[in-house]
Amino acid sequence: MKAIKRYFTGTRRMWYLLATLFILVVSDGLISHFLIRGGFAREGNPFLVPIVGEGNFLILKVVGGLICVFILWDIYKQRPKMALTGSSCLIVLYTGIVLWNICMFFIS
Repeated sequence: MKAIKRYFTGTRRMWYLLATLFILVVSDGLISHFLIRGGFAREGNPFLVPIVGEGNFLILKVVGGLICVFILWDIYKQRPKMALTGSSCLIVLYTGIVLWNICMFFIS
């Protein structure tokens, strides 16, 4: 148990959180893209409605995810607990969003 605890502490833990967050953001973009283009759903974010379903949308999600990761990493250097908490909350939020998007495939 100590080996596992040691493995997920400090910087390595933050990198895992940031990688997970980035994967979730990109997954949200990909699933949303296919749902919208397939006519299974519509975009709930009014700011993204004009670009959803285009190639620019996926680029925006990737770039936005990277910017988010870099900002959280910068916060981590100054305030590690705040960055870990914020990253964990965002992971919970995006997990819910991705699960909701996946449910749209079955509801439609």
